[in-house]
Amino acid sequence: MSQPHGLLDVLIVGCGVAGMSAAVTALETGLAVVNLERSTPEDFGGNSRWTEAYLRMKNDSEVSDDFEDHFARNAGCNLDPNVLDTVAGGYDHWPAYVKAHPFPDPELIGMFAQSVAPTIAWLKGFGLKFGPQPIYLLTQGTSRIAAQGGGLALIEALRAKAIALGGEIRYRTTAVDLLRDAEGRVQGVIALDPDGKRHTIPARNVILASGGYEGNTEMMAQYIGASRARHIRPVAIGGYYNRGEGIRMALAAGAAPAGEFGSYHAEPVDPRSRQAEAVIFIYPYGILVNAQAERFIDESPGTVDAHYDEVTRTFADQPGGQVHVIFDSKVDDIPNWKRSIRSDIAPYRAETIEGLAKLTGHAPEQLAPTVRAFNAACPKSTGEFTPFQLDQRATKGIHPVKSHFSRPIDRPPYFAFPIISANCFTFGGVKVNANAQVLTQDAHVMPGLYAAGETMGIYHQVYAGATSVLRGLVFGRRASQHIAGAIKTA
Repeated sequence: MSQPHGLLDVLIVGCGVAGMSAAVTALETGLAVVNLERSTPEDFGGNSRWTEAYLRMKNDSEVSDDFEDHFARNAGCNLDPNVLDTVAGGYDHWPAYVKAHPFPDPELIGMFAQSVAPTIAWLKGFGLKFGPQPIYLLTQGTSRIAAQGGGLALIEALRAKAIALGGEIRYRTTAVDLLRDAEGRVQGVIALDPDGKRHTIPARNVILASGGYEGNTEMMAQYIGASRARHIRPVAIGGYYNRGEGIRMALAAGAAPAGEFGSYHAEPVDPRSRQAEAVIFIYPYGILVNAQAERFIDESPGTVDAHYDEVTRTFADQPGGQVHVIFDSKVDDIPNWKRSIRSDIAPYRAETIEGLAKLTGHAPEQLAPTVRAFNAACPKSTGEFTPFQLDQRATKGIHPVKSHFSRPIDRPPYFAFPIISANCFTFGGVKVNANAQVLTQDAHVMPGLYAAGETMGIYHQVYAGATSVLRGLVFGRRASQHIAGAIKTA
């Protein structure tokens, strides 16, 4: 089915799970495919290389029961009821402003959910395995499995398959603009080669799978806010390669924006660590204090998997963008509590709160009263401690309240970890339909242009945990399936 005169059928910008699943799918149908990858061969894969690839699924053939509902509950703030009324009808009858709306519409999410199981079955055909894996979240409100070997296993298996099928990856090559004809059809990209020289790469179709803008400080400041963005860094090295060109070039060509541009998926990490995703998830069992030794948020509003995104984003708003979790030796009452810590650096430790304050940089005369006030607000009744179940043991007479696991911090030695809000990926991207085709502001399909993974926007408010890898896999595959179908029937 390849086109004559060496013209590419599919040019894919990016080599994470979205770009590689798109490449293999297209190659399996006989299309001519090239992937562009900003990084070196050793670092290829963007964020996908570093993720543990948790999947919001009950098993390898069923998504979680709350999969679609979570997206519906976090579709955007103050949604117009007229929009919600309209989407209750058939997609073909939606007006343009609804089809181009930045929210994750039911048509899109329904297709997403239905495509997960077939996509996982396809990956299993390459020898990849999926199932329950240890996770650092001590309390969960949904079901998860993971890819054995994480995201690295996924992209390496897909890359090997792509190369075996005749695919080509051009490393250290960055797409910077779209090529379009007089009617607006995308016909390839302009890219910078490893020497920084501009080249034109023609192609019948382009799939943008180049990530978000977590590695672009200018875009972070523009969309997240300069005062917050300066405190936020990517959660792993792969994020530094994601600089937003795919999103920018699509928007400049008239694509509709989607997702929440002013937000991102946050994880609480130890800023001292050089490890990727050095998360600190013990904070629901202690207290969080800012640089003034003040508590500023409910540390345990519910299961940690459902709330850590919004809790962690508040860290960037605190002075210096850094907070500390303070806890004591009663942490040993939590079986295997250390699995909630992925930092390779030990916590600060002291026999007194005042001594701990000196290590963390807090004024002892500020931290000690904060701890005493919290201790006094903890429930007096004693009973069995159930660390893996919400216990309703809330503080009283103190603001902010702590809703669960409120036990006095009074058994030395005392411990503290510094934590910052790290950026897994940004929420803002471009609007796509169920075929991963990019839409204009007037909901027209942009001929020849597709988007998948972080480059497409579907998240608002609270991230639907363990769906990002699935998003990349499903929509990367969906884009190439649509291209192959269109070429076959042309």
